[in-house]
Parts: sequence; C-alpha cells; structure tokens
Amino acid sequence: MNLLALDTSTEVFSIAVQRGGAAPLQQQGPGGANASAALIPAIQDLLARSGLALAGLDAIVFGRGPGSFTGLRTACAVAQGLAFGADLPVLAVDTLLAVAEQARGSSGVTRVVAMLDARMDEVYAAAYEWSGAAWQERQGVAVQAPQRVQVPAGWAMAGNVFAPYGERLPGGVRVEALPSAAALLRLAPALLAAGRAGPAAAAIPLYIRDKVAQTTEERAAARALTSPSP
Repeated sequence: MNLLALDTSTEVFSIAVQRGGAAPLQQQGPGGANASAALIPAIQDLLARSGLALAGLDAIVFGRGPGSFTGLRTACAVAQGLAFGADLPVLAVDTLLAVAEQARGSSGVTRVVAMLDARMDEVYAAAYEWSGAAWQERQGVAVQAPQRVQVPAGWAMAGNVFAPYGERLPGGVRVEALPSAAALLRLAPALLAAGRAGPAAAAIPLYIRDKVAQTTEERAAARALTSPSP
C-alpha cells in the first residue's frame, strides 16, 4: 500500500511515506508551534522523494491523541485537509498504541504500559499486550498522577515520562519511546484490514482531559494554599 503517516502529538513531529514494499522514507523535527509551519513542506518533500503524488496514496494515517492539544489539532487539520483535497480515507490511531509499537520495534517488549507526559503533573497511560499478530488493549487510556499508574509484574513501561516523573513511577523495565510515524505505518495494515479507516471528516482528535488550564481565580487560590502563613 501507499501510505502517508504523521504524528505531532509530542515535542517531536514525525512523518513517513510508504510506497508499496519499499522501505519508508521518514523525517522528524521539533514539534509544538514549529510543527504547523514545517509539516506540509516536509510532507511534500517526502512525497516527491518517494515519487508519489498525494492522489496516489491509499490512506493518510495519523496519531489522534492523547497528547499536546496544539499538536493534535495540527495533525487532524493537516490529515483532514489533505484527505479532502485528494479524496482519501484517513486512519486515526491512538498515540499510546503507537508508543507501544515503537517500544516493541526498538526493544522487543510485548507487554507494555505506554505513557506520555500530559503536563499539569499527570501522565496519559494505557496498557497493551502483543498477541504475535496484533496488539490487544488491556487497560484503556486514562490521565492520572504518575504515582497512580499500575504496572503489572513483568510488564515494561514505555514513553517520554521518565525524565520528569521517573522517581514517582514504579520500578521495572523502561523504554524511551515516542509515537513515531514509522510505528503508525507498521500498525496501519491490520487496522485498515479491520475497517478502521474513515472519511476525511473522521480526522478528529482524541482528548482525554477536558480542562487544560486554570482560571486566574483558580491560580490565585492555589497560591494561597501553598504560600506560608504571615
């Protein structure tokens, strides 16, 4: 299949183009605000290097979240816009599933609690087990304090949470991993075969946390609680 994959859910944007059975071409760069300006030129460059026109793709695969709110909106807007313009289906993939697949590809782990930094002193987490042919979700996506994440004995942890929260996480195997476009490409065939693709309008983000900022009054109340008494 000819596929374009992209993820902008973290501090790194990642894109890849798969043309048939050839090795995919990949590119990454700084995420966040930089991703929105760099993403489309990078996609155009990879398509040109692959010898593919946008209309020659079979689908656009993207990380739908959870992750950075700005990043998720960027990925969805780009995937949706390109898909509308070329009349292509989109395949939305959970970013934590892509973390698990990236960890499997880099270290061979098959039972993974995947985590991404959710900021605000919390992490996004979900648990997946590799069956030998596909991933099975064992615990759905949740946002919680790092010390509340449950990791079964013998399972690995994977993600980008160990630098900020490592001392508050359980002990065990730790694999640094991000939801790469290459991982999305590896996940895509089984998900497409299962009928998970949809029209361009289906390119919508997965938000786990509804509230991403405190009001001025809430910040003032929090400071009052933590300030020493006069």
